Amino acid sequence: MDTGSNTVTRTEDFGTLGDGAVVHRWTLERDGTRVRVLTYGGIVQSVEVPDRDGVRTGVALGLPDLASYLKYTGPYFGALVGRYANRIGGAAFELDGQTRHVTRNEGRNHVHGGARGFDKRVWDAREIADGVELSLVSADGEEGFPGRLELSVAYTLDAGGALRIAYRATTDAPTVLNLTNHTYWNLAGAGSGSALGQRLRIAAGRITPADAESLPTGEFRPVEGTRFDFRKPRPVSKEFDHNYVLDAGTPGPAAELYDEVSGRVLTVATTEPGLQLYTADHFDGEPYGPCAGIALETQHFPDSPNRPEFPSTVLRPGEEYVSRTVYGFSVR
Repeated sequence: MDTGSNTVTRTEDFGTLGDGAVVHRWTLERDGTRVRVLTYGGIVQSVEVPDRDGVRTGVALGLPDLASYLKYTGPYFGALVGRYANRIGGAAFELDGQTRHVTRNEGRNHVHGGARGFDKRVWDAREIADGVELSLVSADGEEGFPGRLELSVAYTLDAGGALRIAYRATTDAPTVLNLTNHTYWNLAGAGSGSALGQRLRIAAGRITPADAESLPTGEFRPVEGTRFDFRKPRPVSKEFDHNYVLDAGTPGPAAELYDEVSGRVLTVATTEPGLQLYTADHFDGEPYGPCAGIALETQHFPDSPNRPEFPSTVLRPGEEYVSRTVYGFSVR
C-alpha cells in the first residue's frame, strides 16, 4: 500500500512459530532501494540496491524462510540485537551498588542479549510514514536485566533510498541498554563469495583492543601504523572482530564501504560512539562461506557496564534511549 509519503510498503505472512505466533514480512521500496524486514527478531532480511549499470541486487546476507532463521541463529543474520549487543564480561555487572547477573551464553560471558534476546522475539508492527515501526516490551528480569523496558524501532527509507533505523526505549528501573543491527554486507551481492577486498573507510583513530575472550582490555589504542587503520579507504582483509572508537565531531559518515566492480557504495552514519567491524571468518559454508559479508555494527562499546572509562550505557526512569543509524546507498 502507499503510505501517503514517498515510500511504498506492503506486508505478508512469513511463517508461524511453534507457539503459534505469526511472523510477518514488511517490504519497503523507494528510489531504487527495496528492503525487507521481519517481525521475528527485527531482522533485515534483504536490501536490494542498483549497481552502476542500474542492475538491482541484494547486498545484505539473508535467509529464504523462517525455518532457516530458526536453524542458523549464531550469526544473527540481519537481526536487531539487545538488550546488550556485544559482550558483558563474566555475565555480570554492578549497577547502583548491586551486582546483576545476566545469562551466560558465550563461555562465562554474556553476548548479544542472551539465550532469547530481541533477535528471537516476535515484535508488534505498525505502518508509519516511510516505513514500519516495531515495538516490544521486555519484562523486568528478562535474561537477568533489571527494569521493564518499552522499545520501538522504526525502519524507514529516506530520499535517495537510504535505510534509517531509529531506536527508542524507556525503563521503569535503572538498567543497561545497547542495541544494534547485525546485518552483514556484501556489495558485490549476497551469495557472490567473499566480501574481502571491498574498500573500507572508518572515521576512527582508535580501537578498544580485546583479549582472548573478545572482551576489551580498557585501553584506547591508536590505529596509526597498524592493520586497524581504515582512516583512508583500503581493501578489507580477514580476521577483524574489533570495536572502533568513532571520532567525535567528524563531518561525513562514520564508515564507507565500496565495491569497485559493481560501483556500489554503502555509507554508515550513526549517533553511536562505536562501530564493530566483523569479517565473519568463521562462517563454515552453511549457509555462507568464510568472509561472505562484512558486519558494521553501530553500538556502544563492549563490556561498558564493567568499564567506567567507557561511555555509559545506563538508562534510568525518566530518561529516553534514542539511537539512529542511516545506511546510504550510491554508485560511483
